[in-house]
Amino acid sequence: MTQITAEMVRDLRERSGAGMMDCKKALVAANGEIDQAIEALRKAGQASAVKKGSRIAAEGVVTVATAKDNKSAVIAEINCETDFVAREERFKNFSIAIAQDALANNSEDTTAAEEARLGLVAQLGENISVRRIKHIAATANGVVVSYLHGGDAAAARIGVLVALDIADENLAKGIAMHIAAMRPEFLSEAQVPAERVAKEKEILLAQAQEANAGKPADILEKIIGGKIAKFLKEITLLGQSYVRNQDQTVGALLAAAKANVTDYVRFEVGEGIEKKVDDFVSEVMAQARK
Repeated sequence: MTQITAEMVRDLRERSGAGMMDCKKALVAANGEIDQAIEALRKAGQASAVKKGSRIAAEGVVTVATAKDNKSAVIAEINCETDFVAREERFKNFSIAIAQDALANNSEDTTAAEEARLGLVAQLGENISVRRIKHIAATANGVVVSYLHGGDAAAARIGVLVALDIADENLAKGIAMHIAAMRPEFLSEAQVPAERVAKEKEILLAQAQEANAGKPADILEKIIGGKIAKFLKEITLLGQSYVRNQDQTVGALLAAAKANVTDYVRFEVGEGIEKKVDDFVSEVMAQARK
């Protein structure tokens, strides 16, 4: 049997990213053949990744990639299970590469990155998923600008892309920061679905009827009319007060600059994912009963 040296284990660890003991076991099983050991580790990692695939991954990062001419960009959310792994360099580098590849290939297909994802799952021991990717592009005379918040210049918890129809990067950056802070759900009132407005009106009408019992229907309509208008301003980008100047709406700001937002997207890590809440006491008691 081939003697397994420390140098062989170190070499395999550097090439595979697997743990020291896993590398040693793989080399012993492969009788020192490093290529066979790598294949065995990859198979074991893939099997482990399948098992981890059902675990909730609600942490992670948002990354962006912007074309050199600032005419198009990609935003991506990559998830893992813990904040610790979200800060890990290998995870961050993988996430950055996903956005860059999507931009370079003008595609949201991550099939080519699957092997790298499975390898990273094996190395880091957590479920990792590419949750969502979106492209946006500017018009011929426009610009796309990105903004990341809650991290660094490469990866963060919140990411925003904004496309303007004029080449004013400072204006676009300010609006991107506004979107990060204020979370507008829609660009304008025209984009708000009729059923969303109807549902809000139903809720407001019920509240008005309780607070203004006995008042005629036309009075109640006037009462909730103002509240509906306020609601629409709060959930639309153009209706919101600009964060840098509360006396001016974003719509008025754009009008003054003779500009329009043609597209925007905001990603926040884990939004919409139901996170598992750990009950430490119950967990300990369950283990004690075994």
